[in-house]
Amino acid sequence: MARNGTELKPKQQEAITALLSNRSVDEAAHAAKVPPRTLWRWLKDPEFDTAYRRARRVAFGQGTARLQQASGEAVSSVLKIMVDQHTPASTRLRAADLVLTHGAKAIELEDVEARVAELERAAEVSKGTRR
Repeated sequence: MARNGTELKPKQQEAITALLSNRSVDEAAHAAKVPPRTLWRWLKDPEFDTAYRRARRVAFGQGTARLQQASGEAVSSVLKIMVDQHTPASTRLRAADLVLTHGAKAIELEDVEARVAELERAAEVSKGTRR
């Protein structure tokens, strides 16, 4: 991340990595071999904070991608539980509820996405007629 035209210092980059992989700021400071006070001060610095939040978004995005990759297996598991006659009825009912609830949410999300796309198209057309 740029800081007055320069990159973050290597210790700051190391601290960001440590923040992402440790449970607390104190543990991250120890891992990065900087005093905790220094790390707390860096966290108040807008450039450091921006770089840290960007790194957190990237890390979270990777986790989200892994969840999406596993979603097919998750659905298969829920469906197997739902139809397995040896599974307790309450568990099958919960699996069925998951299928219905998440199916309905998916439809709602698709509807919202379609509406937003239509609004964006209308806004573009409106922009073109104003010129």
